Amino acid sequence: MFPFFFFSFLIFLSFFPFTIVFSSQCTTSTSTKIFEKCMPLNSQDASIAWTFHPHNATLDIVFFGSFISPSGWVGFGINPNSPEMTGTRALIAFPDPNSGQLVLLPYIIDPSVKLQKSPLLSKPLDIHLLASSSTLYGGKMATIHNGATIQIYITLKLVPNNTKSVHFVWNRGIYVQGYSPTIHPTNINDLSSVATIDVLSGSQAICHNNFLTLKNVHGVINAISWGVILPIGAVTARYLRHVESLGPAWFYAHAGIQLSGILLGTVGFAIGIRLGQLSPGRVYGLHQKLGIATFILGMLQTLALFFRPKTTNKFRRYWKSYHHFVGYACVVLGVVNVFQGFEVMGEGRSYVKLAYCLCLSTLIGVSVALEVNSWVVFCRKAKEEKMRREGLIGSSGKYSGSSHG
Repeated sequence: MFPFFFFSFLIFLSFFPFTIVFSSQCTTSTSTKIFEKCMPLNSQDASIAWTFHPHNATLDIVFFGSFISPSGWVGFGINPNSPEMTGTRALIAFPDPNSGQLVLLPYIIDPSVKLQKSPLLSKPLDIHLLASSSTLYGGKMATIHNGATIQIYITLKLVPNNTKSVHFVWNRGIYVQGYSPTIHPTNINDLSSVATIDVLSGSQAICHNNFLTLKNVHGVINAISWGVILPIGAVTARYLRHVESLGPAWFYAHAGIQLSGILLGTVGFAIGIRLGQLSPGRVYGLHQKLGIATFILGMLQTLALFFRPKTTNKFRRYWKSYHHFVGYACVVLGVVNVFQGFEVMGEGRSYVKLAYCLCLSTLIGVSVALEVNSWVVFCRKAKEEKMRREGLIGSSGKYSGSSHG
């Protein structure tokens, strides 16, 4: 069980990168203006500074972001309804395809754009935008390149019934097709670029952080249940059932491990459904399909336990074939989907994935050793049985060859 606890500990450490991002610095000073408050944002090393004018409910904002491609884009906006990308009124900066100079255009992120059903086209914003501009860090001599820092300035008038909490949304992409920014990367940092901020106090709402926490919990639970516990249960059934001294204890151990894995996996699956409801525009086709297939196979295995025929039943061998096939299919799909989940979480090259690979390799190594041992024991018993039939050894297993005088 050591690999299980080792893996769980390293998975726990994976939460730290999501808190470290809050330690980045922010500034209230730019080359043209001084702001009252600033805040580092929770992804992409971005930050904002602002000044709120209560007498007329206007908000002066500057967003600090960076490009990830010379032909890419950086966008910043406000969602007047909810903390998500769909519905955001955004200003997106990118190099003009004709002149190469920095341009800033308004866009409305509707659901069809988020689902990539149509290109993102510039259109006037339906919010009280009073002024907007953008500039590259470095002045007139600055050029757009990978890592280039940009400042997007916005002045807007807040609606009377929401003059405190504002939903800010930002992101960046690698390519612009004409004047249509293309989809941004979809790792965890790029999908968490939302913050709800109280512009009066400067505090950040925790609703989006809860979404990130829920997503991390979903990944941890499913990795442990489908990717570790169920494979351990399969190994237990295959290699302990032949240990005569254990009697039926191997079955109870196998059933207990698998049921605990299924129950934990059901919780992770339910969290995944909830995450899908909270983010309808984020589509992970392969990961979602593998998750559903794995969950269905797990449920079929659980139901099979209640319809297990007696050993004397003529259908027992068919049930065993079904149980083995569905069980191994569930384990394989579960492990594959864990690796797919690492890609979805943007952890494809992380130490967390390495830790899981080491854990899985350890389990495979133990399985190989047990498999070799099983074959050695099987071959020895087959040889002893052959010698017993030929009368070379007695029922006690001792050599009984005749003596010659």
